[in-house]
Amino acid sequence: MITFIVSILLLFGGYWFYSRLVDKIFGSNSQNVTPAISQSDGVDYVALPWTKIFLIQFLNIAGLGPIFGAIAGAMWGPVAFLWIVFGNILAGAVHDYFSGMISLRHQGASITEIVGTYMGKAMKQIMRVFVVIMMIMVGAVFVTGPAKILDGISSGQLGISFWATLIFIYYIAATLLPIDKIIGRFYPIFGFALIFMAVSVLGAMIWNGLPIPELTLTNMHENAEKFPIFPLMFITIACGAISGFHATQSPMMARCISNEKYGRRVFYGAMVVEGLVALIWAAVGMSFWGGVSQLNAIMAAHNGNAAWAVNEITVQLLGTVGSVLALLGVVAAPITSGDTAFRSARLIVADVIKIPQKSIKNRLIISFFLFLGGFLLTQINFDIIWRYMAWANQTLATIVLWTITIFLVRQKKFFFITLIPAVFMTAVVTTYLLIAPEGFSLNKTTSYTFGMIITAILCIWFIFKHLIRK
Repeated sequence: MITFIVSILLLFGGYWFYSRLVDKIFGSNSQNVTPAISQSDGVDYVALPWTKIFLIQFLNIAGLGPIFGAIAGAMWGPVAFLWIVFGNILAGAVHDYFSGMISLRHQGASITEIVGTYMGKAMKQIMRVFVVIMMIMVGAVFVTGPAKILDGISSGQLGISFWATLIFIYYIAATLLPIDKIIGRFYPIFGFALIFMAVSVLGAMIWNGLPIPELTLTNMHENAEKFPIFPLMFITIACGAISGFHATQSPMMARCISNEKYGRRVFYGAMVVEGLVALIWAAVGMSFWGGVSQLNAIMAAHNGNAAWAVNEITVQLLGTVGSVLALLGVVAAPITSGDTAFRSARLIVADVIKIPQKSIKNRLIISFFLFLGGFLLTQINFDIIWRYMAWANQTLATIVLWTITIFLVRQKKFFFITLIPAVFMTAVVTTYLLIAPEGFSLNKTTSYTFGMIITAILCIWFIFKHLIRK
């Protein structure tokens, strides 16, 4: 319990102290006119109260990530607490803050355009394709998953196709309508509900005296040899620590902020809250069934089905209220992430082809092709493709960290604040690709060696191109 309490205090301390340092390095200025004011279009550029933006940002970046990922990550044991806390404070929240604030300084530009500005045209083209496909995949998966759950709740009377169609209709409306009509009105409520769900679980966990294990660096995964802590745990726990998906969402909120000084609260703050949610779910995962080994056995028995685990925990700990919250977690949360993924894809495509989005006709033209692609993807078995999404997500975060570092170098600011996380995450994603079953399945020694070599080469490239030649 001591480790858990210290972890929570560290996250609060990270926001109170480290976020101020990050904000100072960036140099937010309340006198600057933000895109929400200078480019107001009543659709995507709409000034909203920072409290609403905070809750929308939290819901957009969270969804199921800090719940499912934390429970899966808890299978490695209390070492997961370390990654959630320090990954969040030093990497994830910094990543989210800068991706939002740099977008704000670039008139609300999408992350693909920001990467292109600082890493060149070739990388811009690669990122445009990579991120749009990733957003469509996220949206499509968050159609089929909730549709299956809703079909199960209704005893299959209406069929999965009915629910999928209903969700798609909602996605179309949320993607096309002005951000203050659906997202601005209802997402703050869902965001608050997701926080309430985590706090309720925390209270029930303490009330029932569940035994939260203390810190140990031991790999407690049931198959420790096949699933080493580095790099697999760092890929499994993304939301709550660091996630590239967040960089696609922050620019949406950058178009709604009316004062640069709100950026620290919205971008860094929302990520810290997500870290708190992840800590709670990692803790309850390790304690609800009596320990980490029992969690491993339960997850193995249910084929790693985190949705089942969430439902079991909430219903058992919170009763009827838990049933409602579980439904919110496994249905509403992914749907709200899915529609913002499609909306983000629309904005990225609009930035690429330079089509203003004030006209409903322009929004329809872009959205038609995005939803067509999403619909086609729902007809495919995602089991194999989706296995690569965790790696793709963390690779995106790595690229964004390098982009931010180059931005700081050009601005003659303290760039080590993102260089160190960028180097670490480069080692994570390269080593994972070499060692993971869905990668090259190489042995540890070979994977670690070549992962470090690739990381060193990228560091040398950065030093030569952006420090020595600048």
